[in-house]
Amino acid sequence: MEKIFHLKEHGTDVKTEILAGITTFLTMAYILALNPNILGVVMDANGVFVATAVASAIATFVMALLANYPIALSAGLGINAYFAYTVCLIELADVENPFTVALTAVFVEGIIFIVLSLFKIREAVLNGIPQSLKNGISAGIGVFVAFIGLHDAGIIVNPEGLATPLALGDVSSAPVVLAIVGFIIILVLTHFKVKGAVLIGIIATWVFGMIAEKVGWYVVDVGAGNMSVFPDFSQGLQLSGIQNTAFHFNFEWAGSHILQFISIVFAFLYVDFFDTLGTVVGVAEKANLLDKDGHIPRGGRVFLADAIGTTVGACLGTSTVTSYVESSAGVAEGGRTGLTSFTTGCMFLLSLFLAPLFLAVPSFATAPALIYVGMMMMKSITKVNFDGDIADVVGAYLALIIMPFSYSIATGIMFAVVVWVLIKIFTGKIKDIKPIMWVVFALFAVRIISLVVT
Repeated sequence: MEKIFHLKEHGTDVKTEILAGITTFLTMAYILALNPNILGVVMDANGVFVATAVASAIATFVMALLANYPIALSAGLGINAYFAYTVCLIELADVENPFTVALTAVFVEGIIFIVLSLFKIREAVLNGIPQSLKNGISAGIGVFVAFIGLHDAGIIVNPEGLATPLALGDVSSAPVVLAIVGFIIILVLTHFKVKGAVLIGIIATWVFGMIAEKVGWYVVDVGAGNMSVFPDFSQGLQLSGIQNTAFHFNFEWAGSHILQFISIVFAFLYVDFFDTLGTVVGVAEKANLLDKDGHIPRGGRVFLADAIGTTVGACLGTSTVTSYVESSAGVAEGGRTGLTSFTTGCMFLLSLFLAPLFLAVPSFATAPALIYVGMMMMKSITKVNFDGDIADVVGAYLALIIMPFSYSIATGIMFAVVVWVLIKIFTGKIKDIKPIMWVVFALFAVRIISLVVT
């Protein structure tokens, strides 16, 4: 273990890393249920489940062994909805089995990313971003993660019939109360430096949820999204269907509709590129893995692992596999090396046989962990000098607020970079802009134009 993961060098041990890996898995296990549900409208749902679990395990293993980072990967949330509802059901509505074209686009995206990673282009972009923007990105991801937790618990809701876009949920409901209790448990245990505080908080909240369901406080309502918190093994193992998704490519259509195909690939490329970049910055900074220059050691390997995950995922039959921001939950639990992500990968494989157990963990049980992690990641904003250069200040600020409000890491980075460059130009500090930032600025300009045109 020591030879592979260098535990002592990172100030950690096997127990801490394993607990962190399990914590990360529990905070992102929802994707095993959600991805088949979303992609199932255009593909075989059972096949998608198996593809998601196996692709997540392989990609996370590669991250662990190649890059030695505590970052887990799985099918990206948001990009999977774009895959199913926009690409397959709208853009390719007249194509037979449109998912085969979409999987082909994801596969090509993965190959492109492998090339970019081998030539360290993605690493150059990451290291070229100013430190102030990195601090804003890390803090923005913290707010984003906390918002996900608040929404998952029902503490913050999307109100119907109200003028406000967001509102306070039902504070008397079991999910809200139990999520708050779980958050307090994590805080108290952290104060007393109890190992596994976040994981204990998740499990304790889940147990309280079982009690609440038994006494009738938490009411199961599948239509409303309130699933039972008790595992159901009555359906047995769901390991079939992979033959209906694996290696279902359609290069013939791609070749005969090259311009349309390129536009689909570009959309996947854009979201995955900058979502991953933001996630890596946030998780690495939280784990204190940045060097003295603010660069990420072995960054090229991190991106290569991500690219391999996307390629493998396409081969097995799932949408873009990407680094998960929920990895920060494992980092908050003390995870510092690839042993954390290796543990998470093992949990994904185990989920093939114990899926009902892991899928029974309710979102209100993992929400306290996400809210806590968001709080810890907010510390990065204190590193921004708000009395310094106005471009650095506004770049960090926009990254902080746009990510959660747009529900997109990539969009937050886009606004931060574009405005940062423009302010540098208009304030006569054009020499501060590195060549790589001009390239990123141009990419974002193309993306904005494509959004306006479409």
